[in-house]
Amino acid sequence: MVMHTTATNSKNQAKAISRFLQLLDGVFPSGAFVHSFGLEPHIVLDFVSDKESLKQYLENIIIDQYQNLEFVAVKKTYKLLEENRLNHLVKEDEKFSSMLSLEYAKASKDLGENYLKHINFDIKEKIVQEYFELVKNKKSFGNELFILSAYAYELGLVCDTFLLFWTKKSLINIASASLKISRIKPTEIQQILFWFDEILEEKISSDSKNISNFNPLFEEVIFSHLNLEPKLFAT
Repeated sequence: MVMHTTATNSKNQAKAISRFLQLLDGVFPSGAFVHSFGLEPHIVLDFVSDKESLKQYLENIIIDQYQNLEFVAVKKTYKLLEENRLNHLVKEDEKFSSMLSLEYAKASKDLGENYLKHINFDIKEKIVQEYFELVKNKKSFGNELFILSAYAYELGLVCDTFLLFWTKKSLINIASASLKISRIKPTEIQQILFWFDEILEEKISSDSKNISNFNPLFEEVIFSHLNLEPKLFAT
């Protein structure tokens, strides 16, 4: 019986991973977006100019941004889904959007609704069904990260595994933006991204317990060069 349960869990995890490989691929019509958090100004101002400085920049995004906002929000989403607290989930969805810049919040909502069109079928978890229905009827904000978290929960994907996928996807998108505006070689960027595989699990497990949205990388470039703004990449 234990062997059967283990085999079933393994099969479910494989299915969930396969689904998210497909969903998080920005080439597919469901789309993708990522905020650069000031990468372009950092490169123009020569704060990021080589392999090591880009690696430090990406690691700082995890420390200053993801560990304090996105990681906390996803773990809270999983907990509320497990505890069947739909009203609280709706409030957290709205709270998360209020902590984003206007452009970021709009993109997150647009992508969330677009993802919902692609995944809202054959949903078995009642609370996921109810949450998706609220988003569909404009009664919950429907941030991209909340939609994807709910679907990961539906598929039985472990929270930390989902965060590993989502974070790596975001880092790839941000790092790729440096290809056209810096002299950092593609092979060096690949090496940086491979290096993150060594530390991501630890970073995900040591997130902040309290949610916040202050990112010094973002603030630094705004105040040091007012004409250079962080960009939002969308596909």
